[in-house]
Amino acid sequence: MAKLSLPLRLELRAAPSRSMTYFSPAIAIVLTLVLGAFLLLALGKDPLAGLKVFLVDPFATKRSISELLLKAIPLILCALGLVVCFRANIWNIGAEGQFTVGAMCSGAMLVWLDVPGHAIAGSAGLLLMVLAGILGGAFWAGITALLRDRFNANEILVSLMLTYIAQLLLMYAVNGPLKDPNGMNFPQSKVFSDVFMLPVLLSGTRLHVGFAVAIVAALAMTLFMTRSLRGFSLMVGGVAPHAARYAGFSARSALWVSLLVSGGFAGLAGAFEIAGPIQQLLPSVSPGYGFAAIIVAFIGRLHPLGAIFGALIMSLLYLGGELAQSRLGLPAAITGVFQGMLLFLLLACDTLIEYRLVWKQRN
Repeated sequence: MAKLSLPLRLELRAAPSRSMTYFSPAIAIVLTLVLGAFLLLALGKDPLAGLKVFLVDPFATKRSISELLLKAIPLILCALGLVVCFRANIWNIGAEGQFTVGAMCSGAMLVWLDVPGHAIAGSAGLLLMVLAGILGGAFWAGITALLRDRFNANEILVSLMLTYIAQLLLMYAVNGPLKDPNGMNFPQSKVFSDVFMLPVLLSGTRLHVGFAVAIVAALAMTLFMTRSLRGFSLMVGGVAPHAARYAGFSARSALWVSLLVSGGFAGLAGAFEIAGPIQQLLPSVSPGYGFAAIIVAFIGRLHPLGAIFGALIMSLLYLGGELAQSRLGLPAAITGVFQGMLLFLLLACDTLIEYRLVWKQRN
């Protein structure tokens, strides 16, 4: 049987362009929009009107802008943790599961606190809720760290499989111990009292203080990664593990620190989601923020501040996809299609930074 031979091959570049490393996300975004226009045309929609729904309409009003920033909060927080992991060469793919467990732990804390006459409320209750989310996410990521540390299990597979276990645990919780007894048998917790909800940043919108926390966290992680010994050791361990070992940096410590930090950030994002826009536990608390945060981290070039830019781009796709469903009658999968195109085009652009396409010489 004859082998299929392509006329092109990849050849390693002698000197990869450093400037293209930063232009690569912009090129991938432009190419995504071009392919998206052709996709809209194939679906029988006006490409210009469709792209306007994605790119312009989310900025039309104060409320739409606030929704854009609201959706960016969990993306920024999850991406910050993934940046730490990926920089340390630890491939945590389970931020979605850590987000879910963080939301579930925070919800359980609020169910316990949200009782008439309970002594703990207000700021103290919010603090306990946030701590529960962080600890829940860190615990779930710690399972991956333990299995990798003790049994050398692949963290990609373990963290990914734990995501589905987390979703099943949430389903059990809202159908069992955390189920609202007055909810007419719907699988959901009670709606939490306003005293346990996060303060709103802009009146008349749902944008809460979590956005300010996410920005401060990005600044703090920038200092951690660039100005602290621990952050430096994580980055060295990811780029040059042998040099890190020679310098005395512990690979085991890098594994645990990066995964616990990543899980804590994802758990915090889950806590903010149920104490913000959702206000209760549901069978699904995320439209895929943990998975989308992987794309966000790479759009941001694995830099904490870059994660803010990447999160806004991804949030634009989420909001634009919702508007496209209601205004253009497009299917719900359109958001995932645009996200997938962006990811693959970004990977293609990044590959072409290190390699170039050359024609094979015929014999």
